[in-house]
Amino acid sequence: MIQIKVINKSHHPLPQYATALSAGMDLRANIPEPVTLKPMERRLIPTGLFIALPPGFEAQIRPRSGLALKHGITVLNTPGTIDADYRGEVMVLLVNFSAEDFVVADGERIAQMVIARHEQVEWEETDQLDETVRGAGGYGHTGVK
Repeated sequence: MIQIKVINKSHHPLPQYATALSAGMDLRANIPEPVTLKPMERRLIPTGLFIALPPGFEAQIRPRSGLALKHGITVLNTPGTIDADYRGEVMVLLVNFSAEDFVVADGERIAQMVIARHEQVEWEETDQLDETVRGAGGYGHTGVK
């Protein structure tokens, strides 16, 4: 378990894990009045949270499966990444892929946040890569069985 500093300028409780084995914590909209997302419209929704991640970690902002299935609402840049040196407000870029308006209410759970460890790389330029069974096989390379 890691400690992460957080400033909560919202009037909602801090995100928390719903179960003991949950990977993500629900983020809530922190808005003064409801926001209507028209079909195919996208909007940044504030959360009122400001975080300081330790080096080597990121916060991934992901859709909530229930909103996606029931209402066609998802996070547009999935997963959105919050870098360890970002100190601004955590915002969620929601998009409405349904054919109907969707109203985001204050306090509504709009996305989930997963804290993940990551590595940075140093490139080593080369003229040749090692051989593998897959090789350059990409999209659809395994065929249909």
